[in-house]
Amino acid sequence: MTDHASEEKTIVIEIPEAVGVFDNQADLQAAIYDLRTSGFRRDDLSLLGGAEALEEKLGSSYWRAKDLEDDPHAPRANFVSEEAIGEFEGAVAGGFFFLGSAIAMTAMLTPASTLAASIAAVAVGGTPGAILGALFARRIGHHHKDYYQRQIENGGILLWVRTSDEAKQTLAKEILKGHSGKDVHVHDWSK
Repeated sequence: MTDHASEEKTIVIEIPEAVGVFDNQADLQAAIYDLRTSGFRRDDLSLLGGAEALEEKLGSSYWRAKDLEDDPHAPRANFVSEEAIGEFEGAVAGGFFFLGSAIAMTAMLTPASTLAASIAAVAVGGTPGAILGALFARRIGHHHKDYYQRQIENGGILLWVRTSDEAKQTLAKEILKGHSGKDVHVHDWSK
């Protein structure tokens, strides 16, 4: 085990975990989709935590995926699919458009306002909001891509899969290897 910046207690439970390291996000996502369709729950899957969590738990020292795959102190994060990120980006952009439009429409709520004036208010009020929302959405997408890129640069994207029995262990290892997972193995504990 490595020295850790904080002396925080880590809870380790005696449920085996399959571990795999991926060189790209596409293989990781394909493996996760196969694991999910094979009966593994979302709660059974963990990824390495983000940069802030790594620094908080492990300090600012240089880390490699190989060093963390069997380290119970390695911070964990939940998997977020590209589809979910896309939906979130759309919701952020659309929410800002709606907010601007709603403000403009509220200002136009008079008996004298015409349909054309109301449509113009929605367009004028919603456009700045949509632009602002698109900028925030883009930042969200970049943050997500940076998360994976940093892990790839440090040896690969780590995926842990809780396995409740030997059949699940075998299945998880087959799926991880089938999607180009490297250093696939099982350890006897999970976090």
